[in-house]
Amino acid sequence: MSNAAPPRKAPDQPWRTEGTPDQPPKRPGGRRMRGRWWGLLVTAVIVFLLAYGGLSYYSGGGEPTISYTEFSRQVDTGNVGKIYAKGDAIQGQLKTARTKPGGHGTYTKFRTQRPSFADDRLWQSLSGHGVTVTAQPVVQERGLLSNLLLSLAPIAVLAVLWVFFARRIGAGLGGAGGLLGRKAPPRPVELQPGTQRTTFADVAGIDEVKGELDDVVDFLKHPDDYRRMGAKMPRGVLLTGPPGTGKTLLARAVAGEAGVPFFSASASEFIEMIVGVGASRVRELFAEARKVAPSIIFIDEIDTIGRARGGGASMGGHDEREQTLNQILTEMDGFSGSEGVIVLAATNRADVLDPALTRPGRFDRLVQVAPPDRGGRESILRIHTREIPLAPDVDLGRVARTTPGMTGAELANLANEAALLAVKRRQREVTQTDFSQALEKVQLGAERALVMPEEERRRTAYHESGHALLGMLQPGADPVRKITIVPRGRALGVTLSTPESDKYAYTEEYLRGRIIGALGGMAAEHVVYDVITTGSESDLEQVTNIARGMVARWGMSEHLGRLSALPNDAQQAYGLAAAPQTLDAIDTEMRRIVDECYEEACHKLRDHRPQLDALAAALLENETLEEADAYRVAGITRLKKDLEAEAEPVPEPDGRGEEGREHRGGRDHRDGPDDRDGPGRGAHPA
Repeated sequence: MSNAAPPRKAPDQPWRTEGTPDQPPKRPGGRRMRGRWWGLLVTAVIVFLLAYGGLSYYSGGGEPTISYTEFSRQVDTGNVGKIYAKGDAIQGQLKTARTKPGGHGTYTKFRTQRPSFADDRLWQSLSGHGVTVTAQPVVQERGLLSNLLLSLAPIAVLAVLWVFFARRIGAGLGGAGGLLGRKAPPRPVELQPGTQRTTFADVAGIDEVKGELDDVVDFLKHPDDYRRMGAKMPRGVLLTGPPGTGKTLLARAVAGEAGVPFFSASASEFIEMIVGVGASRVRELFAEARKVAPSIIFIDEIDTIGRARGGGASMGGHDEREQTLNQILTEMDGFSGSEGVIVLAATNRADVLDPALTRPGRFDRLVQVAPPDRGGRESILRIHTREIPLAPDVDLGRVARTTPGMTGAELANLANEAALLAVKRRQREVTQTDFSQALEKVQLGAERALVMPEEERRRTAYHESGHALLGMLQPGADPVRKITIVPRGRALGVTLSTPESDKYAYTEEYLRGRIIGALGGMAAEHVVYDVITTGSESDLEQVTNIARGMVARWGMSEHLGRLSALPNDAQQAYGLAAAPQTLDAIDTEMRRIVDECYEEACHKLRDHRPQLDALAAALLENETLEEADAYRVAGITRLKKDLEAEAEPVPEPDGRGEEGREHRGGRDHRDGPDDRDGPGRGAHPA
């Protein structure tokens, strides 16, 4: 398995690198401070204790102030050894210690104040008891130097705190220099010894994408061949596609295959509240890459800072984002082609990028990274199971057939879930059963220990039987793989259907069949119980999405015509992309299609009521029915051509549409899984 890029050493360096030349060790005692809040607290406590000890030392032991009456009493008893007087203020020292006023400790040195109205012949009393009157104060006061040092102590503490925070801010500013001047740029992080870099051997399922990136690898390996022919490689390559398809892995594989340094950063790491920080970090990143050229710079999620610039009120973060984008544009314009630095970027929102970023001369090449086909999924599973001990019964090709539309990240998660199940069962190998149950957990959710009333359980069984039976009866529908009334995730029951092969385009008949299947749960409850429950919420969400796409996006309505009245990205802002009359027409056509499909669903269930009852009874008895058992109980034989289609190789994608995914139906107590990705991915828990 490939190793992830090592973590960066400095928090102010917003990128990670691998494959860079070894760097000499940094000199000890650098300017960068590693303080933490607990360190600041400990420092403050130490300063306080030192100041308190110094004050206690210079204050002469903390002599108390006693009353003049107590002083007179001590004189009369002959316990006063010596005194010093300045005006009416008297300092003295006792021969024998006495208890302090208040009863806390003892004292020998004291202070007191002689009242101006006293007429007690003090001098005669002192002379009679042999008290020494000194010319030096008994209690020594602090000198000028001591007072000066104590006065400057708070200022010194404030200065230290200011320097501390100023350097922290300076570290955050990066190349902007901070408050104490420009600091040296951080050194790259070298790849940890003993680790292997990612290469194309670690990437599978996207061979057509690797073919496009081979040109970049060849240029980095043999730049002189291109220079002699006067050819220039693209300055930037933009990888776009759904999340989890391997865009970051591809970028690292290109650098590892070419054997060049790889600088990786997320676009969001360049953004700070202080304007100018992101632009400075971009300058330093490109400067570091040029030092070790040929090299690759990879910026992930570039749509964070690369969105199209426009008017409107500007906030601080908005200005910072635009300055960072401008700096990236400037740096990429500065490439002459001889530096050997290529910029790779990844995004799943290429449509929102600024045109200045995607024009020729910046990101010249756009590479679409799509989810893998069946063969690609099998290859990805083989890579992610290289270190997992597999039992002889494991058929990764079969697993690949049951996972249409899954991305590389999802397949990696599936393999890991299967391994986790094997560990929990104290097995030495991962079996096919582990993969099947892991797939159920990933696709359907984890089982819940929920005890339902018998009437609710029976209604759920009919709901799921309605989904499954219509899926079996509808021509061209996806085969039913599993029916269960065991609560999973948020669903009270689930019907799982997956296509025989990957789908890239959909006919109107197929989409109507999807709507009929999604409405099967509600139709079954209506036919059997003559009620409609809230359990069909997610079914209706999927039905609405498919019907809206048929009418407003795919030209499947004779009344509306062959036009795209509501683009996909405008669905969230429904009502903003078309005229009011067009929106009314869309709603009318959607309602017509759904009503026709619902009537057909109810009609088919009434005509096949014995099969519906048989499926519901089997579900109540067994709770879960696998594919073969479900078709046997319903008395329906799958067509031979359907069975043969599952064994045939899948044709290469033609790019005409979205890819098929699992088709889930179920009964949900709230809202259940929904369909956000178009008709290729079904979910109708009712």
